Amino acid sequence: MINTVFADGRADEALIAQLKERSGEVDKKVTLAVTNILENVKTNGDKAVLEYTIKFDGKAPEKAEISKEEIDKAIEKCDPFFVKSLEDAAENIRDFHARQKQQSWLTTKENGVIMGQRVRGLHRVGIYVPGGTAAYPSSVLMNAIPAKIAGVKEIIMVTPPSKDGTPNPDILAAAKIAGVDRVFLMGGAQAVAALAYGTETVPKVDKIVGPGNIFVATAKKLLYGTVDIDMVAGPSEILIVADETANPKFLAADLMSQAEHDVLASAILITTSEKIAEETKKELARQCATLSRKEIIEKSLKDYSAIIICDNMDKAVDFANRLAPEHLEMCVENPLEYIGRMDNAGSVFLGNYSPEPLGDYFAGPNHVLPTSGTARFFSPLSVDSFVKKSSFIYYTEDALRECKDKVVSLAETEGLTAHANSIKVRFED
Repeated sequence: MINTVFADGRADEALIAQLKERSGEVDKKVTLAVTNILENVKTNGDKAVLEYTIKFDGKAPEKAEISKEEIDKAIEKCDPFFVKSLEDAAENIRDFHARQKQQSWLTTKENGVIMGQRVRGLHRVGIYVPGGTAAYPSSVLMNAIPAKIAGVKEIIMVTPPSKDGTPNPDILAAAKIAGVDRVFLMGGAQAVAALAYGTETVPKVDKIVGPGNIFVATAKKLLYGTVDIDMVAGPSEILIVADETANPKFLAADLMSQAEHDVLASAILITTSEKIAEETKKELARQCATLSRKEIIEKSLKDYSAIIICDNMDKAVDFANRLAPEHLEMCVENPLEYIGRMDNAGSVFLGNYSPEPLGDYFAGPNHVLPTSGTARFFSPLSVDSFVKKSSFIYYTEDALRECKDKVVSLAETEGLTAHANSIKVRFED
């Protein structure tokens, strides 16, 4: 089911290279199809979106936008305990992200110079939320709540209809709890295009966030520059670092929690204990047999996963930083001592009772994380993702006179004489 390798400098590097290749593959047919969809929506607006909805989703909804009254009625169909769970999760997410909010600032100098930075939320943000069998209400919370805290003026959500043309009530419940302003029943690349370009009914947004299939991901990638996007997400991944104190039952369960996402998902355990490695392997076989997504898990474990045995924790930590995983679990005796050493990870889960699904749903930190090794330079979705910053400068005449020759020198050295002239003319007789 899953291969066991020893960290010898070759096998572990080969695994990292394999995962990078997996993530870099581009389907030219998908790109062409998405490009055509984007152009059609850009030209024909709502008409094109409706045609694609019928083609891909089976039936068009009675109307594209869902009213607040309809949302309230849909929520009545939801399990009350599920709604309460969403509300409690939302509270944790708000508490965590509220601590990220930055303030505008201003500073003055003795010569009368004033400088500062203005921080404000984006005007309008679009959130894509998968529907149908891949409906993720948790993603609504993770995308909308930071945007709300950032001060985004309007949040537009798009989500595909079910086969009968109706919305998913759990998604609508999450939208209301998270503070989404408007909801449109449309999905796929066509919905992304509608958000980016605007249509007769869908307002144009400044940024698009949220997960989706390869068509949605490709649309976001192609539209980057027309709008901002959160990131180009690759397959889900988890790395677990474990010592001899770890529980193999927990390790196996956590590996499969990511493997079930996709056949391309990656689940890796690196451990200093051969005994832990063998017992985890047995637990994988035992637990997997009872799970609904057994076939997906088995293929993910076989193709893109591994159990790595290494000599010591220093090597395990080094491997983690080279892999830069989306999710990193530290199932070790003293997990807190490693916080300062884990430099490259989307989110770190410390200890045996902080499993990755806790972060996915409830704890508070965002579950929209960099994948495919991009945690080396990308950060999780946050309040910062929904703000823009601009600087301002105020100089008095005397302050400019004091530094004018230096500015002129820098401009002329670069050959930009018009820049230099802009300074000089202000002090000509």
